[in-house]
Amino acid sequence: MLTPEISAFVGKSISYTAPEPVGKASIRYFAMAIGDANPLYTDDDFARKHGYSGVIAPPTWICETNQYAGLPMDADGYAGHLWKIEVPNTRLVRGGNDYHFHQAIVEGDVITATWVIDSITERTNSKGLKMITMFSTATYTNQKNELLATNTESLIWSEIPR
Repeated sequence: MLTPEISAFVGKSISYTAPEPVGKASIRYFAMAIGDANPLYTDDDFARKHGYSGVIAPPTWICETNQYAGLPMDADGYAGHLWKIEVPNTRLVRGGNDYHFHQAIVEGDVITATWVIDSITERTNSKGLKMITMFSTATYTNQKNELLATNTESLIWSEIPR
């Protein structure tokens, strides 16, 4: 299952820089969508009283790559980052994410996201089916090259029983 072509993805990286600065509307709508009424996300005066220049984004806002990757939608309507690694006769699932948020995202920030594939391994599960696990790290910075967040993600391709 783990071919030399798939193994060659280790170490590859890709970066996207947002086509426009972070805006208040995007922050407000994201906060509403996740049901978070924290006034830091909607009220400039409140945010200023707490040491910010204005509203800040909820931490997980940065993880929604479709808003700044500028990629076309795929057949499923997804417009975010994908590695497009094809592993025949498998199902792909997300294994998990390990987020670390370093500083607030503020209105006007221009986000750059850089992904690097850290490792790709193969193993056999308890049912005797092969699995490939890939770990990648995304690093998010602003226009000042300040670290905003990191996300280590695992993707798992699991062999489909025949």
